[in-house]
Amino acid sequence: MPDLLLELRSEEIPARMQRKAAGDLRKLVTDALVDAGLTYEGAREYWTPRRLTLDIRGVTAQSAEIREEKKGPGVNAPQPAIDGFLRGAGLTSVDQAETRSDPKKGDFYVAVITRPGRKAEDIIAAAMPGIIRDFPWPKSMRSGPASAKPGALRWVRPLQSIVCLWGTEHDETSVIPFEIDGIKASDVTYGHRFHAPGPITVKRFSDYVTSLERAKVVLDADRRKEIILADAKNIAFATGLDLVEDEALLEEVSGLVEYPNVLMGAFEEAYLAIPAEIIRLTIKTNQKCFVTRKQGTDALSNRFILVANIAAKDGGRDIIHGNGKVVRARLSDAAHFYKRDQADMPDLHELEASARKFHLDLAKPLDQRMAKLDHLNVTFHARLGSQGQRVARIRDLAAQLSPVTGADAALVDRAVVLAKADLRTEAVGEFPELQGIMGRKYALLQGEDASVAAAIEDHWKPNGPSDRVPTDPVSVTVALADKLDTLAGFWAIDEKPTGSKDPYALRRAALGVIRILLENGIRLSLLEFTRDRDLLSFFHDRLKVYLRDTGKRHDIVDAVLTEDADDLLMVVRRAEALAAFIDTEDGRNLLAGTRRATQLLAAEEKKGTRIADRIDLSLLTLPAEKQLHGAIVTASQGAASAVGGEDFAAAMEALSRLRGPVDTFFDQVLVNDENPAIRANRLALLAAIRAATATVADFSKIAG
Repeated sequence: MPDLLLELRSEEIPARMQRKAAGDLRKLVTDALVDAGLTYEGAREYWTPRRLTLDIRGVTAQSAEIREEKKGPGVNAPQPAIDGFLRGAGLTSVDQAETRSDPKKGDFYVAVITRPGRKAEDIIAAAMPGIIRDFPWPKSMRSGPASAKPGALRWVRPLQSIVCLWGTEHDETSVIPFEIDGIKASDVTYGHRFHAPGPITVKRFSDYVTSLERAKVVLDADRRKEIILADAKNIAFATGLDLVEDEALLEEVSGLVEYPNVLMGAFEEAYLAIPAEIIRLTIKTNQKCFVTRKQGTDALSNRFILVANIAAKDGGRDIIHGNGKVVRARLSDAAHFYKRDQADMPDLHELEASARKFHLDLAKPLDQRMAKLDHLNVTFHARLGSQGQRVARIRDLAAQLSPVTGADAALVDRAVVLAKADLRTEAVGEFPELQGIMGRKYALLQGEDASVAAAIEDHWKPNGPSDRVPTDPVSVTVALADKLDTLAGFWAIDEKPTGSKDPYALRRAALGVIRILLENGIRLSLLEFTRDRDLLSFFHDRLKVYLRDTGKRHDIVDAVLTEDADDLLMVVRRAEALAAFIDTEDGRNLLAGTRRATQLLAAEEKKGTRIADRIDLSLLTLPAEKQLHGAIVTASQGAASAVGGEDFAAAMEALSRLRGPVDTFFDQVLVNDENPAIRANRLALLAAIRAATATVADFSKIAG
């Protein structure tokens, strides 16, 4: 079967857009093929800074014939109705329609419409202009002489050429002809814009890849990444260094070059006095370069790795020199920021009121920045006040949390009042990613307790499902207070996540609270600290997602998660104990018996059958029901005692003693006795089973 080769070549496509754009192109084209009745064996997308490419294999040469039946009006319908049916079906006479019979409605017309199959080339030629014109770029532009005309093509950067080739692996291929804004599809592409800018005629994908390789273009982005990473490691190793790997930077750099050439530059060792995080971000953000470190250590070296898009005749000396000049200039700026952040602010006299409010020491640089943050009334949110007001709220909340977490209250208070101070530092102003990191460094420089410094950095954490969770009690307390204040505040002003929209990252904040509590084994009443049942429900939803992602059964979680459950650690421990119990023979059998009891009870409740308020011992006449009653009393007491002691495994063990009596009861006792009093009493026994198991979980929600 034939293959399709498609290339859309343009000026530079932003690196951040390339991977998604190539995936979008594959989906749009393959969807168009399938919608038109074609099939294909496989499709793969490729991308470089200047081209999006599709290789689609094994496309059917022609779509199948389509036979469609369209039901019409009855044969005795008014003529206008018949005429409308004929027009809609594309018929000129009722003679072209079939007449069929319905036993109830009588004879009616049916139009049998046959649409012949279409050649794949025609389908592709018809679909491609629309796909290109409506391509979902985040940003696009018009260009060229046609740009002034209405409906002119918009593309991320000016579209320059289109390759669209069709044919089998061994036969001659042909161009599928179509045109958009004067650009005609052809079999001609172009290589590297500096090394091989001339036209290249291609026939099929293998020929295309080989021709581009000769023309200094590596088509496969993953291969470009492999080349960059391997060469960077080798160059660093040859110099006695290790590459500091950065997957996000590697992805970006691979999207900046078609022909990667890895080089090494250097800067003055004096700049190594700047914190490593600033050096790394300066070089990464401004020059898209990698940093290196001395082998076997975490200490950065003064060498950096850059990736050029050409193989320079001078071995890259001018490129290295140019990049080095920019890196040195940026590091000089960074050194200036770092130095200024440790100096006194010029307006200290204006900050005294803020200093008194937060017990700040204006002799210390970081305290000055916090006072400045409060003095300027920097807005956190229009309806939630300033950053200073927010720090005051977090401070109060952290003071209440300290006894729960076991943290030193004085250290917690000091950490809270300094936690946001680095927002006024020049380093964080230049690199917002360094929030917390610079606060910790500046705190240590001014002699703060190590726990205070750690909490300043860690109060932002965890920043996602894979980020580390704080463990130091001071850090834990400040992080919890920060996130709970955020959530309670936005819930109070009704700014909750909706659908996929979560502009204030509230789902992430809730997940952070959950992970901190669970991974540190902290018991905390969320209602006590948030006083919002809607917010508690949100925590329940996030807990379900978190536990599902960690492999917990959703039905087990539902069984232990009541609407008032605000101690998430206890919820998880119940779920773990219940899951272990249900996995045993006793557990499975008790589950079956309990389900039978609750289903029978629910059915009778729905019918309005009388159920006794309490069990009348005088009406227990059969040994099986007496035995069940005794077992329920014993199990209820044992389970309640174990739950009170937070020993959920013991609670399950107590409930397991119900298994035999429940089985015997259903084998030997007829619940719906003819005597209404006995029936009501036996239904009360079933209600007691439900109540006994409910001390641990709602067994009716467990599947299986």
